[in-house]
Amino acid sequence: MTTKKTLNTLLAGAVAVTALGGMVTSAHAMKDGQEKCYGVVKAGMNGCGAADKSHSCAGMAKADGGAAEWVSVPTGTCEKLVGGSLEFHAADDHAEKAH
Repeated sequence: MTTKKTLNTLLAGAVAVTALGGMVTSAHAMKDGQEKCYGVVKAGMNGCGAADKSHSCAGMAKADGGAAEWVSVPTGTCEKLVGGSLEFHAADDHAEKAH
């Protein structure tokens, strides 16, 4: 159990580092070899605006794991992350339900 938790923490850190690098590019352009990954963002670490239009800026995610929040990750990585999705699913936004 501890190993799985450690792995998830390391993956979240890698996503955060990737997100910071992706914020340098334009708001809507994705680098080659990158994809939007919804549902894995840590609070304050999102790339660009939320899919549900709740905000339009990077770094504005208020809660961890919001379904509307995305981050740029290397292609093929998103679906390997716990909670990762290549598509926004409004009904799955547990961050909204927490408020």
